[in-house]
Amino acid sequence: MKKRKAPSFAASIRNSIIGTLSRKKHIQHADVLETVSDGLKKIYKQKLLPLEEHYKFHDFHSPALDDPDFTAKPMILLVGQYSTGKTTFIRYLLEQDFPGIRIGPEPTTDRFIAVMYGDEEGVVPGNALVVDANKQFRALTRFGNAFLNRFQCSSLKNEVLSSVTIVDTPGILSGEKQRLDRGYDFSGVLEWFAERVDRIILLFDAHKLDISDEFKRCIEALSGNEDKIRIVLNKSDMVDHQQLMRVYGALMWSLGKVFKTPEVSRVYIGSFWDEPLHYDINRRLFQDEQHDLFSDLQSLPRNAALRKLNDLIKRARLAKVHAYIIAELRKGMPSMIGKEKKKKELIAKLDKIYEQLQREHNISPGDFPDVNKMREHLQNADFTKFNPIKPKLLEVVDSMLSTDIARLMAQIPKEEAIQEANGLAPKERETVKGGAFDRASEAETPFGFGKGEGFDKGRDESEWVVSRERFKFDEQFDSLNPVDGKVNGRTAKEHMLKSKLPNSVLGKIWKLADVDKDGFLDADEFALANYLINLKLEGHELPNDLPKHLIPPGKKDLESSEGVYPQLED
Repeated sequence: MKKRKAPSFAASIRNSIIGTLSRKKHIQHADVLETVSDGLKKIYKQKLLPLEEHYKFHDFHSPALDDPDFTAKPMILLVGQYSTGKTTFIRYLLEQDFPGIRIGPEPTTDRFIAVMYGDEEGVVPGNALVVDANKQFRALTRFGNAFLNRFQCSSLKNEVLSSVTIVDTPGILSGEKQRLDRGYDFSGVLEWFAERVDRIILLFDAHKLDISDEFKRCIEALSGNEDKIRIVLNKSDMVDHQQLMRVYGALMWSLGKVFKTPEVSRVYIGSFWDEPLHYDINRRLFQDEQHDLFSDLQSLPRNAALRKLNDLIKRARLAKVHAYIIAELRKGMPSMIGKEKKKKELIAKLDKIYEQLQREHNISPGDFPDVNKMREHLQNADFTKFNPIKPKLLEVVDSMLSTDIARLMAQIPKEEAIQEANGLAPKERETVKGGAFDRASEAETPFGFGKGEGFDKGRDESEWVVSRERFKFDEQFDSLNPVDGKVNGRTAKEHMLKSKLPNSVLGKIWKLADVDKDGFLDADEFALANYLINLKLEGHELPNDLPKHLIPPGKKDLESSEGVYPQLED
C-alpha cells in the first residue's frame, strides 16, 4: 500500500489561512440577521447574558430572557384598584366575553389573567402555562405556587388578540388584605410584567380617586417604565361636566404626589363599556379621548421591535452598573476574618459606593438601581462569591450597545420597506384590528370617529355642502370686484388674511381651493376657500388632498382617478 505523502510546511500554512478565511466568512454570514427579533435573541445570548450570569444579575433584578420574550406579541397590562373597570375594559375592546371573566362592583378578578389568541376557547392554569416553552411566562415560576394558583391564560379566537395580548390583574385592595392575604409578592409580579409589556394602562374610577398606600407601592413598582404608562379616568359618564372638571383636577393633584416627574401626566377621559351614558353632555369629549387612546394602542405592533430594542438597552445599562457594584463590594471584602462585619459596613454605605462609581465611570445616577431595594437583596447575599471586575465582558456589552444595536436599528426601516414592497400600506402592515378598534374607525356606518363632521361633512349628500353657506361667500366675492368672474391672488390674500391664520396654513388652503391651478379663484373656488378657512378655525386639520365631495360641481372633470388634481399646463 502506497504511503500518503505528508503536506509540506507551505501547504499547511496555506490550508490554515484558507480555513481561517472560510470560518470568518461563515461568521460574517451568520451575522446577517433575518429579523430584528432574531438579532436581539442572538446578541442577548452571546454578549449580554454572560455578563448577567457572571455577576448574578438574575438574583438581584430580573430573570434571564427566553426566546419567547423576543418574539411574543405586544402585551397590554391593566392595573387599578378594585372595581375600576379593568375587566370591563377588556370586554369592551374584544366585544365579547373571555373564559373566566367575572364582572361586579365587589373585587371579582382574584387572579392574573393573560387573555391570548387561540383557535379554541379555554383556560390554561398557571402551573401548566409556565412550563410551555412557546409562552413568555416561564420565569414566573420564581413567585411560587401561591401565585401560579392565581395565574391563568384565557384563550379565544378574537381578531384583536391576533395582534396583542391583554393581561388583567386583581384589583388592588386597601389595608392589610393587600399585603398579607395575597400569599405572594404582588408588587414583584407587577414589576416583572412591567419590564416586558408594551403598554401599562392605569385605570381610575371617577368616583374613587383615593390612591391607597398599597396602590402607591404598586405604581412605584412600575418605576423605570413611565414611558409605557397611560392613565385612564374611567366611568366618566357617571358625573356631569362640572363634577368631571373637579374630578380631573383632583386626580391630577393625586398623581403629582405619586409620579415624581415635573411633566404633567396625560389622562384619557372616557367610559369604556357598552351601556348608555348617564350624562351625555361629554359624548364628543369621550369620543376624541377614545380615538387618541385607541390610536396609541393600535401603534403597538408597529413599534414592537423598537420597544424590545429599547428594553434591551435599558437592561444592558443596568447590567453594566450592577457589575460595577458587585465588583466594588467584592473588592471591599477582607480575605480572612471580619467578613460579616465588613459586609454590614458595605451595605450601610452603599449610597456612598454609588456616588463613587458614578464619578469613576461617568455613569448617570438614573442608571443605578434603587439603593434600598439593593440593600434588601444584599442582606442574604454571600459577598465572598462575588466576582471581581472582568473588563472583557464589559467591553463586549459596550460593543453590543455601540455596534450591534445600531445595526438592528438600521434594519427596522428595511423590514418596513420589504412589507411595502409586498404591497402593504403603512396602516395595514402592523396594527390592531377587530373588536372596538374597527367600530371606532369604520367608515361604513355614520357612527365612525369623525363621520359627518369637519371635512367629512356632506360626503354622502348629493348637494355640494359648500352651497349651504354660499350666499355669504358670494357677497364677499362680489365686493372684491372680480375681473372676468375671478379674483387674483393679491386680492384674495387681503381677504383671507382677515382670518388671522398663519401664512403657511392659508397657502395650503389656497392650493386646495385653486382646483384648476390657474392662479385665480372663481366664485366656486372662493366659496370653497372660505369654507376651508372656517373648518380650520373650528379646529379641524386640513387634508393633504381635497376630498371628492368638496370639489366644486363645475370642476368634477378635473378630478383624477385618485381624487388628486393634476397641475394644468400653461
